[in-house]
Amino acid sequence: MIHSLFLINSSGDIFLEKHWKSVVSRSVCDYFFEAQERATEAENVPPVIPTPHHYLLSVYRHKIFFVAVIQTEVPPLFVIEFLHRVVDTFQDYFGVCSEPVIKDNVVVVYEVLEEMLDNGFPLATESNILKELIKPPTILRTVVNTITGSTNVGDQLPTGQLSVVPWRRTGVKYTNNEAYFDVIEEIDAIIDKSGSPITAEIQGVIDACVKLTGMPDLTLSFMNPRLLDDVSFHPCVRFKRWESERILSFIPPDGNFRLLSYHVSAQNLVAIPVYVKHNISFRDSSSLGRFEITVGPKQTMGKTIEGVIVTSQMPKGVLNMSLTPSQGTHTFDPVTKILSWDVGKINPQKLPSLKGTVSLQAGASKPDENPTINLQFKIQQLAISGLFILHTPGLFWTLGGS
Repeated sequence: MIHSLFLINSSGDIFLEKHWKSVVSRSVCDYFFEAQERATEAENVPPVIPTPHHYLLSVYRHKIFFVAVIQTEVPPLFVIEFLHRVVDTFQDYFGVCSEPVIKDNVVVVYEVLEEMLDNGFPLATESNILKELIKPPTILRTVVNTITGSTNVGDQLPTGQLSVVPWRRTGVKYTNNEAYFDVIEEIDAIIDKSGSPITAEIQGVIDACVKLTGMPDLTLSFMNPRLLDDVSFHPCVRFKRWESERILSFIPPDGNFRLLSYHVSAQNLVAIPVYVKHNISFRDSSSLGRFEITVGPKQTMGKTIEGVIVTSQMPKGVLNMSLTPSQGTHTFDPVTKILSWDVGKINPQKLPSLKGTVSLQAGASKPDENPTINLQFKIQQLAISGLFILHTPGLFWTLGGS
C-alpha cells in the first residue's frame, strides 16, 4: 500500500520523511515539485501525480504538503482519506499541526505513524486507540522521558483494539453523561448581478463530543434526511439501518469525532442568507470610476451574520482605490489588484457599505464593469440546508450549528 510519507513545507523543503515497506529516495519528490511549479496556487497541485515507477498522492493542509508514495494502483480516495486522518491525529495530539510543532515532537510523530500503518496498510487510525498506544506529550512526561530514557509508548495493548468495537475503549466512566452534536455547514454559491443564484451547494459535517459511561448504543434521527447526498460516515455507524430507515445507529467513540459529512446538491432549494448590492462604473473619457457595495442579511431566522469578509479581483487597468467603509477595515493591493474588506458583524439596523473612487491607468481601455465579488461569512446556530436533528429520549445533548 503506502511505501513512504514525505512532509513538505510551502517553501519546497522536505522536513520529515517516514518509510514503511522500503526506503524510497527523496528524488521521487522532484515530480511533485514540477507539478507544484506549474500550479498557480498550492491548492491547485494535482492530488494524484503518476511517475514512471510510483504514484504520488498528496493533501495540502496547514501550509504543509503530506505526500504519500505508492507503487501499485490503489483507490486514491483511500490514501487521501488516510492522509487527512494523519493531519487530524497530529492536530489532536499537539493542538496545532504546523512545521515547528512537528519538529519539536518528532519522536512522538514517528511513534504515531508507526502505529497508524503496519507494513504500509492502515492499522490504528482512531485517536482514542492511538492515545492508549502512544501517550500524548506533556511537559511532565517529556521531562521524565528525558531523565529515565523511556518513551511515550504504552505498556499494554489498548482494551478496544481486539474487540468488535475498536474505536471505543472499555471501562469508560463519567460522573456527568453528556453528548454534544455540532452541525457545521458551508455554502458555495454563484449569484448573478441581479441577486439570483446561478448555482448553490452545501457541504456539511456533524462533529460530536460524546462523554458517556460504559458502552452506549445511540440512535439519531433527522426530520428531513432526504436532503443529504453523498453521505460519508464514521466507521461506528451501522450503514444498513441508515439505508433502510434513514436513522443513525452507532456505538460512539469516547470524546471528539466526526460522525458524518454530507452534501446538499443544487437541486434542492438553497436559501442564500445574505445579499450584496453593488454599483461599479467606469467612464470612457475619464481615469476615474465609481465603486460602491452594501452587504445585508436575508433569511437568517434572526441570527447574526459575523466574520464577514468581502474580496474582489479588480481589473488590470485599476491603479488604486480611494474608499471609505462605514464599518470594518479594507486594503487594496496595487500589484495583485485584490480588494479585501473585513466587515465583521452585520447590524441589520445599519448596513455596512464601502464607497469611493477608482483610479485607472491613463489611456487604458474601459475595464469590465462587473468584477467578481467573493463573500465569506459565518452564522452561528443556523443550518442553511434546514437539517434538523430530532431529540432521542434518555439522552441529553447540546445542538449547535454554523
